[in-house]
Amino acid sequence: MQEKEQSHLCAESKQEQARGKLLRRMLDPVMKDGFQQMKMEDIAKHMDVSRATLYKHFSSKEEVIAGVVEIFVNYIEKLKDRTGEGDEESFGVWFQQLFEQAISLAGKISEEFLKDLQSAYPHLYEELQGTLNKCEQRSLQFYREGQQRGIFNPINEKFIFLQDKLLLRELINIKYLLVHQVTLQQVLNDYYQLKKIQLFKADKLSLVDDARIQPAIEHVVEKFNRSLQQ
Repeated sequence: MQEKEQSHLCAESKQEQARGKLLRRMLDPVMKDGFQQMKMEDIAKHMDVSRATLYKHFSSKEEVIAGVVEIFVNYIEKLKDRTGEGDEESFGVWFQQLFEQAISLAGKISEEFLKDLQSAYPHLYEELQGTLNKCEQRSLQFYREGQQRGIFNPINEKFIFLQDKLLLRELINIKYLLVHQVTLQQVLNDYYQLKKIQLFKADKLSLVDDARIQPAIEHVVEKFNRSLQQ
């Protein structure tokens, strides 16, 4: 009996892994062009599988889009709520975690996708938007707490968040990189330094260990370069 349960769990795990792999192939297409005009055969092409294989894992387009939304919701919620009891060093760590999340999400959730989601599947839109709002409030609270404890400069925290939302998306645009003849790695490193100096008071900059952010930047750059080759 135990062996049968283990075998069943193993099969479920493999199926979930296969679903996840297929869903990740849909991220760029639906964010770039939306999904309103997509049919199941279009989705199968983007996933590079037959329609029969597609229907083994997903019964409808809504189920595919729900899976895409789940990927983003799970990623955003990975960053746990921060308590106010942390020492000063924790502000440096959490600043870097927020930066990593910002550069990973920048340009990923497009306006086209959100419009299509709100129109076609409002319940999924509310779920995703609710998670994004929660993320924003968590970030704003972090900035406020840093100011209250004398770690951050007294800057309007909403401007800091808006800067990530608008400026960062423009900086990682391929057109910007080509026009200004800079690499994505240079841009992200420069933006990181800008945010650090902008946010932390001069006598608190030592709280941030820059070496910790490099793997995150390199990971984003690697994914970006890989997407250009596809």
